[in-house]
Amino acid sequence: RLGIDMEVEEHLLAAPFDYASQAALYLPRDIPDPREAGYLERAADEVRALCALTGGGAFVLCTSIRMMKALHGVLRDRLDCPVYLQGEAPNASLLERFRADGNAVLFATASFWQGVDVPGAALRLVIIDKLPFDVPSDPLVQARCGRLEEAGEQPFMKYLVPAAALALKQGFGRLIRTRHDRGVVAILDTRITKRGYGRAFLASLPDARRCTSLDEVAAFWKEAHA
Repeated sequence: RLGIDMEVEEHLLAAPFDYASQAALYLPRDIPDPREAGYLERAADEVRALCALTGGGAFVLCTSIRMMKALHGVLRDRLDCPVYLQGEAPNASLLERFRADGNAVLFATASFWQGVDVPGAALRLVIIDKLPFDVPSDPLVQARCGRLEEAGEQPFMKYLVPAAALALKQGFGRLIRTRHDRGVVAILDTRITKRGYGRAFLASLPDARRCTSLDEVAAFWKEAHA
């Protein structure tokens, strides 16, 4: 895609963080598929429980404006902390308030998945609603998938999964910004563990401690803040 057709030398530099001790990756097992009825209420329950555990300090990163507004609508009066919604104010202003509060919950979409830096305890929980696949109807996505099909490739595994895995990694990257940060990333999409392509997503993420229950997350949180 970059047009580089000559031999090149690549360097992959590891992050300077100890993710195994600094971060937990929470993958709940008993939540419905995001496309099923009942997902919104169960996802909201998970967000509420996680925010209660960490005392807020959370980004709730959604893959669509519709889901962002739906989760915010269910939870805005059920969280015991300041609650912000992307679009209510300029992003820079929202971030400033978020940092100053120290215990806020911000519901946001794509513009907060990357390029946003909140080091320290103000951000200690990142919740991702779904695997961030590109919208199939997007003209650019359609064109790229069509080009791969013409070349005899499978667009889903060759393009859509790698692109989504990169976006997920960037979303995870909002959490640990310094060697002193501690926190939890929760992915509320069971396809990451129940579908074969989920392995590509898990392989792209840092080596954080895996948790499948809120009790395990609570144990990590207690240990990390002892």
